[in-house]
Amino acid sequence: METVKVKINGAEYEVAKNATILEAARSAGIHIPTLCYLKDINAIGSCRICVVEVKGAKSLVASCVYPVSEGMEIVTNSAKVQHSRRMTLELILSDHNQACLTCARNQNCELQRLSVEYGMREIRFEHDKNHEYPDIEDSAVHLVRDNNKCILCRRCVAVCKANQGVSVIGPSRRGFKTRITCAFDAELKDVPCINCGQCIAVCPTGALTEKDDTEKVWRALNDPSKHVVVGAAPSVRVQMGEFFQMPIGTNVEGKVAAALRRLSFDGVYDVDTAADLTIMEEGTEFLHRLKGDGPLPLITSCSPGWIKYCEHFYPEFLENISSCKSPQGMFGAMMKSYYAQKMGLDPKDIFVVSIMPCTAKKFEITRDGQDVDGAPGIDVSLTCRELSRMIKRAGIDFANLPDEEFDEPFGIASGAAHIFGATGGVMEAALRTVYEIVEGKPCQPIEFKEVRGTKGIKEASYQIGGQEVRVAVCSGTANAGKLLDMVKNGEKEYHFIEIMACPGGCVNGGGQPIQPSSVQNSVDIRALRAAGLYGEDDKMVLRKSHENPIVQEIYRTYLGEPGSHKAHKLLHTHYVKRDHF
Repeated sequence: METVKVKINGAEYEVAKNATILEAARSAGIHIPTLCYLKDINAIGSCRICVVEVKGAKSLVASCVYPVSEGMEIVTNSAKVQHSRRMTLELILSDHNQACLTCARNQNCELQRLSVEYGMREIRFEHDKNHEYPDIEDSAVHLVRDNNKCILCRRCVAVCKANQGVSVIGPSRRGFKTRITCAFDAELKDVPCINCGQCIAVCPTGALTEKDDTEKVWRALNDPSKHVVVGAAPSVRVQMGEFFQMPIGTNVEGKVAAALRRLSFDGVYDVDTAADLTIMEEGTEFLHRLKGDGPLPLITSCSPGWIKYCEHFYPEFLENISSCKSPQGMFGAMMKSYYAQKMGLDPKDIFVVSIMPCTAKKFEITRDGQDVDGAPGIDVSLTCRELSRMIKRAGIDFANLPDEEFDEPFGIASGAAHIFGATGGVMEAALRTVYEIVEGKPCQPIEFKEVRGTKGIKEASYQIGGQEVRVAVCSGTANAGKLLDMVKNGEKEYHFIEIMACPGGCVNGGGQPIQPSSVQNSVDIRALRAAGLYGEDDKMVLRKSHENPIVQEIYRTYLGEPGSHKAHKLLHTHYVKRDHF
């Protein structure tokens, strides 16, 4: 790596030649505050919070876009710099709805944190209410947008374009009237938004938040006529700890079960059991397609954001998508059928809640084909953030809870189900089962490490039953578009493809704990959370979906066999072509 020597605050450092001042300072352990900057996604120098002094420059420069050069002398914290940052903050706050106490991002807001750090005690400039937008945009099922809290950092715009390849939002109008909206001020529900929530995860303020459905759950919990059950998704166990100051990637499965039980749910279950069920159905479907019963490649169906992306942008691939419901969908279906029968309950009296790292799951439960005999399989889908608020509201000391087990029957899951939350996890889980069914012998080694890792597109090939099986894994729908284009053009040919809407998979879902940009820019959050899932899988005895005794019992006593008529009725769904606005 080529380097240059620079001086930062009087000390000499050797830094990468192609680095920006911001990157150089951070490599030297010097913090420069930012608001609009996101590494590899949004470097536009618009917020002016990261300004620094450079000797010889006529004015302060934005460190996130200004390159270093040999001998450059930089001052990051002079009186001039501090004055400029405070003035910028004051101007931003003058145009910001400061209802911090009632904001979902209170105490986890980057603007609020900077205001405290820079001693903002009063705002000299009066807030101009003449251009406020009285109507909050809440047309979509998964989020609420309040442009009165928007600071025009454009992170949401950048992530929607760069990571997701969707680009349904952007700046409109000029000056004080500038706001982030859809083209022609269309409502979000009327454009090809895929509900992924990645915009929420990068928003520094409360301008974008998930729709809060916790009151629906509180009402159900307090309704004596309802039998309220809850299931937590695979990645939830390595995300929830972050809300309670635990290290990123800490596996808190036992504390999640304990907390849910203390919230008075009647049944506390693991959606991972349904993930094992998903592998049985999807693996069977794959084997049928390998024999010519259906088009190849088979593409996974676990990610509702990806499904909606395909429906809008690549409808020609809808027949390639597995007809299997996602683990959430299968969990709801089993609760309203198998579980109801086993427990002697009327399905109409069962209220099913899912805990997901994903805002697109809120949309998924509204889709046609997700019901069970006309009733919704899942009644409410909560994000991890919503669950954290319920736990705090109930006064539960999460970090000090004893570890507890999930309830039976949906309390046993394989390691293959746990890794569903990481990109490549669904593929690896399916390969473990498909290999053993075809080969009729144990899979050794059991790990398929070629499909692991956070790289956007991965590919591998394996010999199964004397046939070369070519697979691909991708995350982030912008990458999905690239991959599908290569398949369409004949550049690539695969038998099986896993696609997840969010970069890195569910561990980076739109309903995850929101980390500040200072952490997002310097820590590989996806890898740490994924490591927690793979670590759990490594130490388990039960590591294959088809060996899960609960899944075996369900097929033996209720469904018959994978791919049966009853399984198709309960566990499979369909897709629709949607307009590309």
